[in-house]
Amino acid sequence: MAQIVTTANKTNDTIVCYAPTMITTNGIWQGDNPLDYSLPLFILQLTLVVVTTRALVFLLKPFRQPRVISEILGGVLLGPSVLGRNTSFANTVFPLRSVMVIETMANVGLLYFLFLVGVEMDISVIKRTGRKALAIAVAGMILPFLVGTIFSYLLHKKDGNMTQGTYILFLGVSLSVTAFPVLARILAELKLINTEIGRIALSSALVNDMCAWILLALAIALAENESTSLASLWVILSSLAFVTFCIFVVRPAISWMIQRTPEGETFSEFHICLILTGVMISGFITDAIGTHSVFGAFVFGLIIPNGPLGVTLIEKLEDFVSGLLLPLFFAISGLKTDISTIKGAATWGFLFLVIILACAGKIAGTLLVSLFYQMPLREGLTLGLLMNTKGLVEMIVLNVGKDQKVLDDRAFAIMVMAAVIMTGIIMPIVTTIYRPAKRYIPYKRRSLQSSKPDAELRVLVCIHTPRNVPTIINLLEASHPTKKSPICIYVLHLVELTGRASAMLIVHNTRKSGRPALNRTQAQSDHIINAFENYEQHASCVSVQPLTAISPYSTMHEDICNLAEDKRVALIIIPFHKQQTVDGGMEATNPAFRMVNQNVLANAPCSVGILVDRGLNGSTRLAANQVSHHVAVLFFGGPDDREALSYAWRMSKHPGISLTVLRFIPGDDAILDHPNLNDPRMLTVETNNIERDMQLDQELINEFQINISNDETIVYTEKVVNNGEETVGVIRTMESNHDLFIVGRGQGIISPLTAGLTDWSECPELGAIGDMLASSDFAATVSVLVVQQFVGMGPQGEEDQLGSPDSFSGHVNEQQFSNRQPINRWSPPPVRGQTAFSP
Repeated sequence: MAQIVTTANKTNDTIVCYAPTMITTNGIWQGDNPLDYSLPLFILQLTLVVVTTRALVFLLKPFRQPRVISEILGGVLLGPSVLGRNTSFANTVFPLRSVMVIETMANVGLLYFLFLVGVEMDISVIKRTGRKALAIAVAGMILPFLVGTIFSYLLHKKDGNMTQGTYILFLGVSLSVTAFPVLARILAELKLINTEIGRIALSSALVNDMCAWILLALAIALAENESTSLASLWVILSSLAFVTFCIFVVRPAISWMIQRTPEGETFSEFHICLILTGVMISGFITDAIGTHSVFGAFVFGLIIPNGPLGVTLIEKLEDFVSGLLLPLFFAISGLKTDISTIKGAATWGFLFLVIILACAGKIAGTLLVSLFYQMPLREGLTLGLLMNTKGLVEMIVLNVGKDQKVLDDRAFAIMVMAAVIMTGIIMPIVTTIYRPAKRYIPYKRRSLQSSKPDAELRVLVCIHTPRNVPTIINLLEASHPTKKSPICIYVLHLVELTGRASAMLIVHNTRKSGRPALNRTQAQSDHIINAFENYEQHASCVSVQPLTAISPYSTMHEDICNLAEDKRVALIIIPFHKQQTVDGGMEATNPAFRMVNQNVLANAPCSVGILVDRGLNGSTRLAANQVSHHVAVLFFGGPDDREALSYAWRMSKHPGISLTVLRFIPGDDAILDHPNLNDPRMLTVETNNIERDMQLDQELINEFQINISNDETIVYTEKVVNNGEETVGVIRTMESNHDLFIVGRGQGIISPLTAGLTDWSECPELGAIGDMLASSDFAATVSVLVVQQFVGMGPQGEEDQLGSPDSFSGHVNEQQFSNRQPINRWSPPPVRGQTAFSP
């Protein structure tokens, strides 16, 4: 039966007749079978491919496998290796007559994808690549190429008309390439993307990518003609003529078009349409010349100048091409792969020999260069492994090779399996070999309260979009940097790792400013960095260090917390996940931001402030002689409130800040509700901690009062309230007079003063008061900073006795806490073995 199937979908010696009228069906009620018609059949095939690959992406996610593997395996599943073994399935869903349509569509997708790759690639990066990365790229190509050469003699059948040289080129290129986007994804998963090794790997992969395209063009040029070497020469010469024409005629024309569009304006539909048509024309020309059509599209993409036009094209095409059409190409590769052709132990042994030797070649080449540059052995090994990632380029090489009959079914299946296995094993091996030691850095100044007033204050500011920048700059300026206590600001632009675009950003991190941005992410990054650098120039006693964290949202908090620990910061400031709308309401920008914030609160190695941004009025640079900001602190007691007061106290020393501290004291009628102790949002601790907390509150307030007795810009008042309603009433009376509220996130103990406020809270991570101040029905003009103190350290720097349970499930061991009061500390579930509760 397998034999019948193998011939069912072969095109070598079959003549297929097409009925031109059989495009769309008349409907099942007319007795038509939709699968006999090409359009419904194509829609079914596309749906099957996308659903299968997505399901595999989901299934392979726990194993941290890149998407490429799911896409190729999806094709293998649907092809003659698995489901296609069933003759009726193969002939119904993937009949021979449908191959032409599906292959044509896959190649259109590939055409546009490679156009996008060209648009996003900046050749000038290669000029600026360091010698180390360049050497690693070259060494990582030469040795695997030699391995390919050796194997070509074993795999090549002499009866074909193909020259040995062409065969060598195809096998060599497919073994020596490194997939740039796949590598970026793997590095991000391993949290290596922002490290030195990550940058070297990406820069090398980029150089490798470029070399692979040139070699591929050469291989195709040689493959197209079986006998005459003169025709090969013509192919190469006309390809060079095409590239020259693109550079000297097409590029100036596109530049002229860009100049005609005013800055900030969108490009006209006509211009965009012209360029998209140009992609197809380029593909047609290069195909007619004798190189592959994708080569034309790639060159056409490369000549488009970096800047707003590239950004527009990527935004218009990326999702449709990468999400829908590209999986089709990988699926086609899988459909052509028949694993049953790899028969016998000898062939399987041969497959593993290919994998081992190709991997060894890459690793050896990379290792030699890294040792020459005196890098540690482990890092060299890791780099070598990372350079083995395969992806799109390899699949194109193999597909072209199969179409040109350079590779037979067996060689093709061996090479596809080699690519899947080589890329699949990288994650587990690198995770085992290269674990950068998580060093616990002991530093005491992990909160504002424990920071010395005459020492440098280090702050880590996280930013998603440029929208948050003005308010954060105003907040930092209000934090009163002085010669005695300067502020060191680490600005971290948080970027979600989506695909090639964000990966390019890392390689470009070293680029000179003033160059046009490659994509929207990079344009945003430039705006953010420029704003902070501008602030640094105009402000005194401030140093700014811009950084970019590129990772999936699910693990972004690890980057933030690791950086905070490395830089020994005392405070992390993150923007709230909602932003103000024109009518004063609050709307969520991206639900993932909230998850990042919750994870940071749960795992931060220092104090955290969540900024609800409703604009802090005033210019970026505050004038020292005028009162610009009215700051209010609402003090209920507990570590977070002490942190809020410490921050505001620092601000109050700024001549432009007036501060109001409002302390809420429970009245005689205040009744402490004993809530349900099994509530999963409660953590319980011993009562003496609460008494100690109250003592610490009083000490801080006393010290504060003594110090401010002669300062007219600071007002301290106490209000006696009995319940949540009265608390809200008091806060509402003062909302219109202030620009910024600073409040603690949790009140430590469950306070009668906020009773009832938590029942309706939308965002428990802000605590009762913070949530109320951030809600849409509260004042529209007041920004809010919700502070959580790091309580791992006591006020004098000694370890606090309030430990944190390693894991927390909501059920508290009865014997563990005998005399207890609940502490309302909301925290999300623990993340990968980290403690769930860092109060």
